[in-house]
Amino acid sequence: MTITTSTAQELEAAQAYVNEVYEAVKKRNPGESEFHQAIKEILDSLVPVFVQNPKYKEHAILERIVEPERLITFRVPWVDDQGKVQVNRGFRVQFSSAIGPYKGGLRFHPSVNASIIKFLGFEQIFKNSLTGLPIGGGKGGSDFDPKGKSDLEVMRFTQSFMTELSKYIGPDIDVPAGDIGVGAREIGYMFGQYKRIRGGNEAGVLTGKGLLYGGSLARTEATGYGLVYFANEMLASKGDSFEGKRVVVSGSGNVSIYAIEKAQQLGATVIACSDSNGYIYDKNGIQLDTVKRLKEVDRKRIKEYVNIHPTAEYFEGCDQIWSIPCDIALPCATQNEINAESARKLVEGGVKYVAEGANMPSTLEAIDIYLQNGVYFGPAKAANAGGVAVSALEMSQNSARLAWSFEEVDDKLKQIMKNIYNNSVQAAEQYGHPGNLVVGSNIAGFLKVADIMVAQGVI
Repeated sequence: MTITTSTAQELEAAQAYVNEVYEAVKKRNPGESEFHQAIKEILDSLVPVFVQNPKYKEHAILERIVEPERLITFRVPWVDDQGKVQVNRGFRVQFSSAIGPYKGGLRFHPSVNASIIKFLGFEQIFKNSLTGLPIGGGKGGSDFDPKGKSDLEVMRFTQSFMTELSKYIGPDIDVPAGDIGVGAREIGYMFGQYKRIRGGNEAGVLTGKGLLYGGSLARTEATGYGLVYFANEMLASKGDSFEGKRVVVSGSGNVSIYAIEKAQQLGATVIACSDSNGYIYDKNGIQLDTVKRLKEVDRKRIKEYVNIHPTAEYFEGCDQIWSIPCDIALPCATQNEINAESARKLVEGGVKYVAEGANMPSTLEAIDIYLQNGVYFGPAKAANAGGVAVSALEMSQNSARLAWSFEEVDDKLKQIMKNIYNNSVQAAEQYGHPGNLVVGSNIAGFLKVADIMVAQGVI
């Protein structure tokens, strides 16, 4: 896009407007750094949108979209195995229902607070919009830590958590799923408690359920597979592929495991993965069966990998995983795990592609370094949308009382991720930032929500 004097003035005015909204968010939400970061990353991308679409300013779309429709906080008392009463805090942010029922995961982790839940919920609006499916944006969780807890303790906590959460959710209102610390065990306990309280069998109230009671095939694999499908589109656009590439994946949970699996299926050599204590480097390629057994069955730390594969190396701490030379980096652990220093190490190590499997794993400074150094970057809201996409497909199956095959769901997932990539590329080009998937995905996700908000009036 050629910027004339008048266009430059319009861009300056649009930037001033966006900055004004951002400053208002900071003032209204003091100390919530993660939420501020998510707001700034998206709002800065939207400046050209307000030049071409002044109606969005007239309808105060930004002022409305940065404010959650509802933020629910509640006490979660439960009894541990020693008979002592424990108290945690629960959250659910119902951020936007413009497109459909609130949809987003539940995170159980000691770091959970209002800022993190709001950042995740805000990102979820645009991620869900990108899928093309009729789901709004929400998120929730608790500062409860399931690590080291017995099954009975997890059950008591989740039952108490759901006793309060059940007042605010339903198949056509708000449909939570899993996230960090919330897997099949936790979803099962919560679904059982929901049925006990509500007296029905509303399978569509939660996604990520077991296959025997309304779950979907390919849901476990969806986020990791979807990440690699998206990254594969990035590579294909450059005439490239995963074949023969060295890949570093952070994390060793659900997203990481299935990203590793799909990358290996496409011919890559995954040479490193991690957990919250440290990382392993296996120059011969990570043996995924071992990682699956350690993390999914034995619930052990990743350092045990080297006891089984002594040629591999284990390193305490996670930061240096990004110093390992690689072609593709897939950060799948947690928010802000890659800062400016780590991004520079990735660039020095020859990385060509970064696609995010976790939510906001790269700081704003890290993203700038990728873009300045020609690294093709796939942001989380686009690259990791596969999980929520298949969650929405699970909702569809529950509503229709159907069960699709793994192949059917996987094919739909591939097409959704391809569409997200293509729509992001097209939006970036249309609004003057060709090749910038951050701008493209933010704009593509925003436009659909904004148009619906205009159509529905001031609500």
